[in-house]
Amino acid sequence: MTVADDRAGVPRCQWVIAEPVIAAIVARAAIASAGVVRIEPGLTGLASQVAHLARQKINGLTPAPTEGVRVTVDQSAVPSTLRVSVDLVASGQDQAAAVAQAVQREVTRAVADATGITPQAVTVSIMDIGSYEAGAW
Repeated sequence: MTVADDRAGVPRCQWVIAEPVIAAIVARAAIASAGVVRIEPGLTGLASQVAHLARQKINGLTPAPTEGVRVTVDQSAVPSTLRVSVDLVASGQDQAAAVAQAVQREVTRAVADATGITPQAVTVSIMDIGSYEAGAW
C-alpha cells in the first residue's frame, strides 16, 4: 500500500503496509466489537487462508489471526485505496444490523488509527447467528 507523505498528495517516499498486517488489524477490531461471537471465513476465505497458513508455516512464522478477513488495495491510486470485508458470527442476543454497523465503525477507526488510511468500504457479512451460552440453540 502506497501512502503519500505530504498534504499535496505527492509521494516523496513510500510506506509499505502489507495486506496481512491490515487484515490482522481488521480481525482484532472486529472481534472486539460488541455482539461479535467470532470471525468465520466463508468458502473463499477458507481456500485463501489454507494457502496463507501453509506459506507462513513453511517460512517459520506465527500467523496473525486473519481468517474471515479480506483486504483489497487499489495500487493505481496515490494514495492507495483500501477496501475490507469481514465474515463473522453475530450474537443471537443483538440485532444483526446493529452488530454489522458497530463492526464497520470499529474497523474503520482501528485501521485509520494504525495506518493513517481510512478504508473506502468496510463490508460485513454475517455468516451465522450464534450464542454465548452453550446449548442455547
